Amino acid sequence: MSIKKISQMTGASAATVSRVLNNPDYKCKTKGLREKIWAAAAQINYTPNEAARSLKKGEAYGTKNYFINILITRSDHTHSDPFFDEVLRVIESEIHKKSCILSAVWYNSVFSDDKKSARARCDELTDEMYAQTGGKCDGLIVIGRCNKEALKKLKTRFKNVVSVNRNSTNYEVDEVLCDGTKIASSAIEHLIKLGHTNIAYVGHVRNEARYTGYLETLKKYDIEAVPDYVYETNQTEAEGYQVMESVLKNDDKPTAFYCANDITAIGLIKCLNHYRNRYYIPSIISSDNIEESQYTQPMLTTVNLPKEEMGRFGVELLIDRITGRHKNVIRLEIEGNLVVRNSCAPADETYITEYYI
Repeated sequence: MSIKKISQMTGASAATVSRVLNNPDYKCKTKGLREKIWAAAAQINYTPNEAARSLKKGEAYGTKNYFINILITRSDHTHSDPFFDEVLRVIESEIHKKSCILSAVWYNSVFSDDKKSARARCDELTDEMYAQTGGKCDGLIVIGRCNKEALKKLKTRFKNVVSVNRNSTNYEVDEVLCDGTKIASSAIEHLIKLGHTNIAYVGHVRNEARYTGYLETLKKYDIEAVPDYVYETNQTEAEGYQVMESVLKNDDKPTAFYCANDITAIGLIKCLNHYRNRYYIPSIISSDNIEESQYTQPMLTTVNLPKEEMGRFGVELLIDRITGRHKNVIRLEIEGNLVVRNSCAPADETYITEYYI
């Protein structure tokens, strides 16, 4: 009945609704339809029939449908990050598989920005979010970096909190972590092995684990960090494009770039495509391994973050906390792995590789 109701609310077929709700990798042909389906599911507090049957039999996590909310801190309504969209798809599906109800999904980048969060009165934002749940809130999953003070305020309202992140909360809350410092180190070491020493960084800088990893790895190999090679951006495709545009105007150019996320790297590659008549072909490496990264040309070398495991363990850890099966703060760290493709070459190679998407 719920599938039929969501179908009526969204205009999607019942089969499409079922596929979206049960398969995090399913893609709708109509843009925005997937989001409409999940929004409708949250609105009617949808629980899959199979999960409901499991609850009646006592086969799941008890006899209660837990209400779970999600806060995405690195995206807002003006821009999105495909990495977090892919993690969200996994978490949404896992919530329903575990006989729980997705109550609300919030996008608010204020929580990840130290300067903005200090000015924005996160306690008021937190109260507003909690009020929207109508008291139906057993737990909160925070996807992305969260300012420490803002996280403390979230804990005052949302008793059970789990972070799924690349930047550690330093045991403020339970977390599933793919350590950004190690991610960056893996990428920079790959470039160094290829003979690069003039390596740029593109991404967030302030309290950012990947930037820390970039600096520490250069220091480890006695390579001087050049301030002019650090490009602080909001990690979007558009800002990546702008970075490369400014680089092309400079006489002193780095031979390689480490971008903190894939979508920024794709912006760099698209810019190089636009100006491909120029004889400047830097190596580009990034991290996340979003789906689009394998369709660039050359294909993007990146550090894969295990999104399926991060999302799945995030939900399981939260339910374990809700049911009182653990009391102390738990950090579950998952390793990333380097995915070598074609966007990086030895520093002394001079042949031209065409960049295009």
